[in-house]
Amino acid sequence: MKDSRKNGLENSYVMFQHKKLRCGYTTGSCAAGAAKAAAQMLLTGIPVEEIALQTPKGILLHLAVEDISMDGQTVTCAVRKDGGDDIDATDGLLIYATVKKTETPGVLIDGGKGVGRVTKPGLDQPVGNAAINSTPRRMIAESVEEVCRDCGCSCGMSVVISIPEGEKTAAKTFNPRLGITGGISVLGTSGIVMPMSETALLDSMRAEMKMLHANGGEYLVITPGNYGETFSKEMPGLDLTYEMKCSNFVGETIDMAVDLGVKGILFISHIGKFIKVSGGIMNTHSHEADCRAELMATAAVRAGAELEAVRRILDTSTTEDALSVLAEYGKELYDRTMGEICRKIEFYLNARGRGGIELGAVIFSSVRGKLGQTSAVPELIEKLNGQRN
Repeated sequence: MKDSRKNGLENSYVMFQHKKLRCGYTTGSCAAGAAKAAAQMLLTGIPVEEIALQTPKGILLHLAVEDISMDGQTVTCAVRKDGGDDIDATDGLLIYATVKKTETPGVLIDGGKGVGRVTKPGLDQPVGNAAINSTPRRMIAESVEEVCRDCGCSCGMSVVISIPEGEKTAAKTFNPRLGITGGISVLGTSGIVMPMSETALLDSMRAEMKMLHANGGEYLVITPGNYGETFSKEMPGLDLTYEMKCSNFVGETIDMAVDLGVKGILFISHIGKFIKVSGGIMNTHSHEADCRAELMATAAVRAGAELEAVRRILDTSTTEDALSVLAEYGKELYDRTMGEICRKIEFYLNARGRGGIELGAVIFSSVRGKLGQTSAVPELIEKLNGQRN
């Protein structure tokens, strides 16, 4: 249930496809707000219904405090996650903080029920730590320290963040792929959720790539989505230990791989996505560009297709339909066209990589199976299989 009171985001919107979308706040802001409210109630003994929280983005939030429990020694309360108009798996979850005094100075932060645990190196937190990222940890510590100063308290504080529905929700997030077990992560770098922002997905992809690389993955298999992942599992002799998804972000994936020191990527994709790469399009989402028929027709022209075939390809609405048309004109033209597409894919992948990474691609059809591959694929497969743990 969304709280109807003003929370500080009434004037915070983004425009997306001519629509005004409401901003929200992160799980990190919820955790920090709950911790601040619990610390204040512990030190004053007075229940609070709302807590003010300054976010790293500079927006002052006013967060409703729910489900308060006070026993004199500890205080537990919750803040409900509100992602604005960017609804994800964590929207509406209650993020709890339990606070108590300690004899040790400072703020000790840990995760309880429903907060994930890091089991693999290469993530924001070391192995064994609760999956509460650096910025939320800083927000929690600073908020609790602020309350202690205001109340004249010099004692230390223990803060345990818990999310009762976290373990169930984690199955809908990246955490299982990242090696984070037992719950969700407490995230956020700005404290604010920007609707339809690509940043959160790219951050998750980078975290996964960093983890794979830290665990021995110098060469990676990357697919845009479920179709590519399924096809990759059917490729004989291909080790998928170091496999991840890139969604539509081909260019950004190459950039982050170069930045992280990854040596090579083998992309495996349905032709509907990667034919766009043959035209230099590095974000394959349809709202960025959709010239699949045009690129197929261009490749067919270079392969020697006659005008009638080109016109028919241009009239198709899917790449599968275009392949069916192309197949009517013989295997030789069909194979040459696939070769042209792969040649251009290779050109544009390497142009984006700028010599800093080995890149290859396999393209397939859901109906016709494997269509072709770039020249680097055999060597990439050999290197992928050679890094088995």
